[in-house]
Amino acid sequence: MIIDKRIDKLKEKLILLGLDSFLVMSPLNRRYLSGFTGTSGILLITLKQSFLFTDFRYIEQATSQALKYQILKHDFPFTKTLLEVLKRMPIETMGIESDFVTCKQFNELEEQLNSIKILPQEGIIEGLRLLKDEDEINCIKKAAQIADDAFDYILGVIKPGMKEIDVALKLEFFMRSQGAAAPSFETIVASGSRSALPHGVASEKNIEKGDLVTMDFGCIYNGYCSDMTRTVVIGQPTPKQREVYQIVRDAQLKGLDAIRAGLGANEVDLKSRSYITSKGYGEYFGHGLGHGLGLNVHENPSLSPRDNTELLTNMVVTIEPGIYLPQWGGIRIEDLVVINDTGCNNLTRANKELIII
Repeated sequence: MIIDKRIDKLKEKLILLGLDSFLVMSPLNRRYLSGFTGTSGILLITLKQSFLFTDFRYIEQATSQALKYQILKHDFPFTKTLLEVLKRMPIETMGIESDFVTCKQFNELEEQLNSIKILPQEGIIEGLRLLKDEDEINCIKKAAQIADDAFDYILGVIKPGMKEIDVALKLEFFMRSQGAAAPSFETIVASGSRSALPHGVASEKNIEKGDLVTMDFGCIYNGYCSDMTRTVVIGQPTPKQREVYQIVRDAQLKGLDAIRAGLGANEVDLKSRSYITSKGYGEYFGHGLGHGLGLNVHENPSLSPRDNTELLTNMVVTIEPGIYLPQWGGIRIEDLVVINDTGCNNLTRANKELIII
């Protein structure tokens, strides 16, 4: 039923764009529109029929997962099988994913399908993915819960002398043990002055007393991602560590209080950014306040000064302000929320008070 609705929405888009077919080659978009989780496959969706082309390894899997599609075994190159199907259909125009299809693939399509006008399209399916349905939100919620539990677990493990990479491995192993398929992205564990690196992936550095430790991590559950960040301190915090932490925490709460359907993404960013700027740290908050999330850990919209996308109910985004001071360290706090008409539902439950290890 859910797949039917997604296909119907895409067909409505095709009619508005004057297209009578669409070729889907992106693995995430393929999964979204078909439910097929194999690693090789291409969708052809026309206004009347839907096809999934895959090789012999995945025929049985595709047949059981992509119930709304005619499953066709393709040889290489796949355009040969595609052409045979299209010859039997009155197809004149075909949309393709301009941000995924390579120049080589585009040229091959034009050469092989010379009777069909190939029209690159940007963000068509990604636009459909902006709003999450109930099943998607439940998967993201479960992924967020696993990440929350992993944070609780690591608080009892992390200690001076541990390497950042060991903390990351323990986080990832715990999440896998709780049902996660994989981390959402390369786990960030950055301590001491390295915490000033917003994307400081875990290194061989030993965690030391006095260090701030920023941990940014998440997992994939049933295809959907989670993402959270917490910063802790090893040993008693300095006055400056307390000060900067409190500014980031307050800025994050302002973002959470502000966000709701109907606002522009940049308006929410401004709520947190202007507060950090008022405290004298504006130049040290160099990234957007947050980003969309779903099948991919970074999706639209972007909560940033440059994105005025209207936020809508059932968009899922992060709220993650940070302050990064070179040679000193950095602090970031990140929650994952589902937007609604009056505010948001925060899926991240982990403590946001300054935690002292």
